[in-house]
Amino acid sequence: MTTIERPRLVGAGVDRVDGPLKVTGAAPYPNDVSLPDLVYAAPVRATIAAGRIGRIDTSAAESAPGVLAVFTHLNAPRLERVPEPMLGPPPPPLQDDRITYYGQYVAVVVAGTAEQASAAARRIEIGYEPAEPLLDMNDPRAERIENPFGTDVSRGDVAAGLADADVTIDASYTTAENTNNPLGLFATVAAWDGDALTVHDSTQWPSRARAILAKVFRVPESGVRVLAPYVGGGFGAGLRVWPHVILAALAARETGRPVKLVLTRPEMFTGVGHRPATVQRVRLGATRDGRLTAIDHESLATLSIDGDNFEPCTAGTASAYACPNVSVRDRQVRLNIPWTNSMRAPGEAQGNFALESALDELSYELGIDPLELRLRNHADSYPQLGLPWSSKALRECYAVGAARFGWSRRGAEPGSMRDGDWLVGHGMAGVSFFWLQEPCAARATVRDDGTAYVRSAVTDIGTGTYTVMTQLSAEFLGLRQDRVTFDLGDTDMPMGVVAGGSGLTAALGTAVRAACRDLVRAFLDLVRDDPGSPLAGCDIDDVTVADGRIHRKGAPELGESYTGILAAHELTELTADGESAPPRPEDVGMAPAGAFGARFVEVRVDPDLGLLRVARVVSAIDGGRILNEKLATSQIIGGTVGGIGMALFEDTVTDAGTGRIANATLGDYLVPVNADVPDMDVIFVGDPDRYNPVGVKGVGEIGLVGLSAAIANAVHHATGRRIRSLPITIDRLL
Repeated sequence: MTTIERPRLVGAGVDRVDGPLKVTGAAPYPNDVSLPDLVYAAPVRATIAAGRIGRIDTSAAESAPGVLAVFTHLNAPRLERVPEPMLGPPPPPLQDDRITYYGQYVAVVVAGTAEQASAAARRIEIGYEPAEPLLDMNDPRAERIENPFGTDVSRGDVAAGLADADVTIDASYTTAENTNNPLGLFATVAAWDGDALTVHDSTQWPSRARAILAKVFRVPESGVRVLAPYVGGGFGAGLRVWPHVILAALAARETGRPVKLVLTRPEMFTGVGHRPATVQRVRLGATRDGRLTAIDHESLATLSIDGDNFEPCTAGTASAYACPNVSVRDRQVRLNIPWTNSMRAPGEAQGNFALESALDELSYELGIDPLELRLRNHADSYPQLGLPWSSKALRECYAVGAARFGWSRRGAEPGSMRDGDWLVGHGMAGVSFFWLQEPCAARATVRDDGTAYVRSAVTDIGTGTYTVMTQLSAEFLGLRQDRVTFDLGDTDMPMGVVAGGSGLTAALGTAVRAACRDLVRAFLDLVRDDPGSPLAGCDIDDVTVADGRIHRKGAPELGESYTGILAAHELTELTADGESAPPRPEDVGMAPAGAFGARFVEVRVDPDLGLLRVARVVSAIDGGRILNEKLATSQIIGGTVGGIGMALFEDTVTDAGTGRIANATLGDYLVPVNADVPDMDVIFVGDPDRYNPVGVKGVGEIGLVGLSAAIANAVHHATGRRIRSLPITIDRLL
């Protein structure tokens, strides 16, 4: 194996600071919360996909043992609907008799125990007035939305570019609906004290949840507190305030008791969103020497009747390659299905499969190596604006990944590589993923015992936020990591950003940096006019920090400790706040670069049995500054497993007649297990990014992007069969 020197941007692989709590079972997840006089709620779900409730009889449930209350659209209080431009909540539950998808909440039972609530819920009788549901993307009755995100892009003349091409590709690709299946079942515990609401919830965005709950229940936002210190995974499922959260808060207010509501696994399939299905058409034109003359990419994605899912599948295509003539267009079709929602690497996971599969097809038509074709069309600058990237090491990803994988030993012809009875295939894909950076705030405190406490109202869905922010805080304050506590998951802390969109580390890290710098500046302000202090008259740029001390740059002996300054001024602690907001590209003269990468995959195919095995995966990733090698590697490996699931297993199957999800358990909805996960090699390359002062780019989602295309391309190399529909199942290989 080729030895690759670790680049200087990779930080130490520090163990998770929250690891001991998790492995000992002491980490407090929402489902672990217990309050005095706690009662339990169980929802009732619709058994039709479209229509109305004709009658509803709750008498048997109301008389069941332990039942405190039953709420339906007939007696539930009126709640405020909160339209949001992105990641807004579904309509509040129990507001009318209309049914728009199978599994919609139509009642909720509150009882003394979870078992009593579930048993009573099964005793509710509902008569429906069904309508014919819209379940097929091709149904002419279904509403189609053109350019729903305002992200359609066109440059040059695609028709002319295709006409001038020596070779063209025109193919359609389909991806299945996938369902977020975090290990932890989503749970909400809600308690009211007058008009003050406290909610423990499986949310990826506590600050947004607080704002939404305040609007829904018409109470001051200052009176709502959302707690989410630990979340049992999310993959995007926790981005919205889902109806079950509203049900728990509603039941708590109406009964005057704290209420816990824990979704079952089948309820997770209809209650917390799923990745939409897509049908995509890609047309490529190229000269004989492999220069792209045109890219035309159109996507049609599923959308729930009332949904607002923001997921442009073609947006990444506009900037993926240097091509003079490009058109990308997204459309959505409204169906009677549960809410579609972001799932790890939303949009790009589907769009990259189509684009990178089409490029692979083009490489065979041209007789050019797939890697070489991508190199010839590398976008050295951001195509739409003509601005330089804030950072981009994609060429290095290709080179390092290919060397580690042994790409040069690949036979060019499909079916040319064997290992006994197995056909061997090598495939690759180039990948990128945008990052979503939102404004964020943090607060830093140094105490008179020399310890620091830094916090923000974000959450950690397992990505390692506790750990990397502890590392950053220690670096910015010049303290040992064991002297720093980073805390999160409480909206009483400064406003936090969403744990999603691969932007948390950049946004929060920048806010933490600002808070720590302002805290050091506050210490300097204390001694600025002190003639006895070696730091008198110093500004922030005149000093550095190390070993719990602030000292003049280049003169470690001229400084003071935090504890010494606090003692001299009779203070027990000093605190400062910091904020961050992303700059605009035109203001900084460069385009924000998300993460880039190259995925190389080897597959084995048994042509007689149709068996497909992923044998190994090499991922070369440009993630900017890597704060913690161990955690970043774990993110890429986890994303890769998700990509294998998308490529080979995951398919949320909806019954065509009823709209019922037919495989809503982990026994029927297949995900990769240990035997499906191959050897993985992860290499980080590149330089710190210039778009934020911390130098990071998110790696939470780039790990999933490109796997499905690389696997499909490897299958073609092994068998000569081009698979354009996911997941790739045995019947498609026989």
